[in-house]
Amino acid sequence: MPLRENFAMPTEAAVSRHPCASLDPQFSLRPLRLDEDVAVIHPWYQMDYAHYWNMQDMTLEATRDFYADAMGSGHMRAFMGCYRGTPAFVMECYDPRHDPLGELYAVQPGDLGMHFFVGPSKEPIRHFTRDVLRAVMAFLFDELGARRVVVEPDIRNHKVHRLNRLVGFVEQGPVDLPAKTALLAFCTPADFFQSLEGSSPL
Repeated sequence: MPLRENFAMPTEAAVSRHPCASLDPQFSLRPLRLDEDVAVIHPWYQMDYAHYWNMQDMTLEATRDFYADAMGSGHMRAFMGCYRGTPAFVMECYDPRHDPLGELYAVQPGDLGMHFFVGPSKEPIRHFTRDVLRAVMAFLFDELGARRVVVEPDIRNHKVHRLNRLVGFVEQGPVDLPAKTALLAFCTPADFFQSLEGSSPL
């Protein structure tokens, strides 16, 4: 079943809103507008720190085709994340039942896979990546109705493992995917809210 039939996908104007005071209200997410946004995100993926994203060798046209195909499948959605109205990060969510990951664990109703990528910043902002991930998680639970968020970052990506733990992800162990060995982790709304109550700075 296509992702759009499982989760209420937001409209163009939809943004993340959450009552928790610890979440930065200056973050928002909107559906990726591919024709205009690809010129923004393609240079991000060429950065040295983007090697785990596996898109460094793609041209702008190939990047656009990748998203057009994936989003056209009905099983993946991409969103542009903004900070103070300026594009700052990308979030992808997908139905794990239609992904190789779904063959490696027991998928539950309401599971939603997630990837996120933070673009380069002109000046450092304290705890920025952590706060991006918090905004993403609130969006997935509040706007898309996920019951559990599933991630599978490269097992060597220790920085993102630490970030995931900070927002409540519970690691399940390594899994072998076609392009990588990943560390599977789950986060429920309860896990996420508990992480906010006892959060510590990076």
